[in-house]
Amino acid sequence: MAAAAASFTISAQAKAEDVSPAEADSNEVHDIVVIGSGQTRSVSTLLPANLDVLPPGTSVQKALNFLPGVSAQSIDALGLNEQSLSLQVRGFSTTHLGYTLDGMPLGDGAYNNYNGLSISRALISENLGEANLATGIAGLGIASTSNLGGALIYLSSAPHKEMGLMASQSFGSQDSLRTFARFDTGEHAGFSAYVSGQYSEQDLFVNQRAWNRSTGKQLNGKAQYEFTGGKITAFADISRTNQADDPYLSKDMLGRLGWDWGGYAPDWQSYLGVAYCTVTGPTAPGKCVNAPKPQKNADVTYTNGQILRNDNLFYVAGDFDVTKSLTAHLQVYHHTDKGAGNNWIVGWSKQGTATTDDDVPVQIRDTRYTINRTGGLGSLTWDVGFNQFQAGFWLEENKSSAARYIWANVTGPFDLGQFLQGQPDTAQWVQETKWKTRQFYVQDTIKLLDDAVTIDFGFKGTYSRSDAEAQDGIAKTPPPASSQFATGSLTAKDFFLPEAGVHWQVADHHELYASYAENMAMFQGGFKLGPQSVTQTVWDAQGKTLKPETSRSFEGGYRYVNGPVQLALSGYWVNFDNRLLQYNPCPTNQQQNPGCGNSFHNAGGVTSRGVELGVLWKPAPWLTWYNSASYNKSTYDDDLNWCTTTCVVKATAGKQQVDTPKEMVSSVLTVRQNGFSASLQGKYTGRRYYTYTNDQSFGGYTTFDLGMGYDFGSVGVVKGAKLSLNVTNLTNKRYASNFDNSVFAPDDAAGTLLVFHSSAPRQIFGTLGVAF
Repeated sequence: MAAAAASFTISAQAKAEDVSPAEADSNEVHDIVVIGSGQTRSVSTLLPANLDVLPPGTSVQKALNFLPGVSAQSIDALGLNEQSLSLQVRGFSTTHLGYTLDGMPLGDGAYNNYNGLSISRALISENLGEANLATGIAGLGIASTSNLGGALIYLSSAPHKEMGLMASQSFGSQDSLRTFARFDTGEHAGFSAYVSGQYSEQDLFVNQRAWNRSTGKQLNGKAQYEFTGGKITAFADISRTNQADDPYLSKDMLGRLGWDWGGYAPDWQSYLGVAYCTVTGPTAPGKCVNAPKPQKNADVTYTNGQILRNDNLFYVAGDFDVTKSLTAHLQVYHHTDKGAGNNWIVGWSKQGTATTDDDVPVQIRDTRYTINRTGGLGSLTWDVGFNQFQAGFWLEENKSSAARYIWANVTGPFDLGQFLQGQPDTAQWVQETKWKTRQFYVQDTIKLLDDAVTIDFGFKGTYSRSDAEAQDGIAKTPPPASSQFATGSLTAKDFFLPEAGVHWQVADHHELYASYAENMAMFQGGFKLGPQSVTQTVWDAQGKTLKPETSRSFEGGYRYVNGPVQLALSGYWVNFDNRLLQYNPCPTNQQQNPGCGNSFHNAGGVTSRGVELGVLWKPAPWLTWYNSASYNKSTYDDDLNWCTTTCVVKATAGKQQVDTPKEMVSSVLTVRQNGFSASLQGKYTGRRYYTYTNDQSFGGYTTFDLGMGYDFGSVGVVKGAKLSLNVTNLTNKRYASNFDNSVFAPDDAAGTLLVFHSSAPRQIFGTLGVAF
């Protein structure tokens, strides 16, 4: 198995993905989740059948929401809008988890990507083999420098053994449509392959009537050649996304404007009227037309911008049986990304005439990203008696960049869903960063007492260096010192990060386990979360004092696995130390503007304690019921010395960590009988705070999703035909979905922090799928 997945066992259900649907046993394929029997740590495995309750194309990350200890949020029903896609696992947020696909690192999940990409852009959801979620301790072999709180190990499905073609067409709410197709060659003399593609469109649900379309285009290809003593695998992903964005809201705005507040588009003149009121400059007073109440002038925007990401991702991997007891895995990969975020902002645009009377108070903010990373990883596994020794490595070179430009030549509205051509007028900041990552691990797994006891122990070493360089960029006017990002280097290294675990098969069907691990995260990149996104003056004062974030995790639990019943009960204790916080004196919608003194500081630790329960029951061959519950108490260890223009001590010690619900409960009921299938999924998410002192929060809420389908079986030349209906947010519950963790603050008495996205309303999708 791949080095990054060394700590996980592929289940029988996942192996069923290696064959065509006609060959697989239906009971295996239709399970939705497997509890990690035999593991020395807490692991849950999501299987493709669980995706049936959600519309085709839904992000696999969002589909994890029903597992214990997991809160997966997104503003859109499919979980594809990346600015709003967030994940919380046992108190650790998106960027403190690890992510891999077939062993290949996907980075830290940050929206402002600098070292990876989301699973949605890497893998079409229909091509999922399984997703392993380690909710606390990921295992030594995972290729990640962000897995302080666990990891997601995604596996793509293997090519089918028989030749076949699958296709589906979906339609739904917000004028959505999606087309998917996959062709499998079948196996021929050890060679098999598939190629698949998807195209999707959907409008925003908020009240923005124009330029509100999101599109996605993606190709996946995978080829395998199996021979005596080994296997070669190649994978390719090409993804093009163009997403219309939704506004962040504050509690104040919610009270005045409701859940669906959006942009003025296509009413350009009304937008100009309000924009004249919000900027200083050569404007005639009569051009200002204040926003009608209950709107405020500061609320107004034309659109909420467009997000573009172009990704190309490839890997080649080899698995070899060197001897009967020695196996090897080698893998190389390459990933490039070109991204942009385009937004309308207020500011003066010159019209190129001698007079200023015709200038308009609107500019374009153009944020650009690039990634170019290449890496390799490998492992050796050696079975000697009751020992299994394993050693592995991961190397990566990455060059990323981020730049923000301003276009001051706006004459009228147009579609921002494109990479803007030409030379911008000014630059706010331009920075290129070179990353060097080195990681290795060694581990021994011992099996004793006729394999009733398993002990694994080992350690890893991590070295990560980021060399940031301020650059002039391509604008007519280069960045001013007041907003330009710094030149400087950061290194995070620790060559002894131990991990140990024990599993005891106490009796038939009864298991106990316990694990301990230490981890360190590299310093983040990206213009909103990275400590190098500060001015040179701030960097010179703070750069050498920063420490990398670390965690110490202990967990233990009990499992019962017996035919139709699977049960997992776990408890954990985690210390998260040296957490890095961003300090900024400006309002949340202006924090990257010139003069806003961004800075980062280590702000003490967080202690997390909790329990989780997951139960899967199959009382009949046609009925499955899965339930999970979790309790998490993650509290700050210290009061916070909050420094912007002055320093104030905030009473945060003992307060619940932001965006961390204490209680979560989920339930999934699935029926499959004579071609008919139905799944009802419910999830309760407890109160979430968005201030460090806990003076502001959003209360708990419950949502339901429904999926129904009928498989008609073979119809003439069609080997399979299925019609399905999916309803997300069945009860039309509106709630605050994801939080923007770059704007959390000590308090928000006035409720003006632009911190949350509103949830999507009830949406309905229909799909017809066929197989040949």
